[in-house]
Amino acid sequence: MIKISELQAKDVVSISDGRKLGQIQDVELDLRNGVVKAIIVPGEGKWFGLLSSGHEWVIPWDQIV
Repeated sequence: MIKISELQAKDVVSISDGRKLGQIQDVELDLRNGVVKAIIVPGEGKWFGLLSSGHEWVIPWDQIV
């Protein structure tokens, strides 16, 4: 089992090209079924929720390796 605080410290890397996407900012939960649906990684230019480029990566949990 892993805590959300531990998960947020992990780097998210694209397996298709090895590019570092950033760190997990948030998670999307399915409370009805008690599962994580996706992780959310801020796009480039986003810093502490400020200076947003308007883009974020929403990565479905079943795509996480």
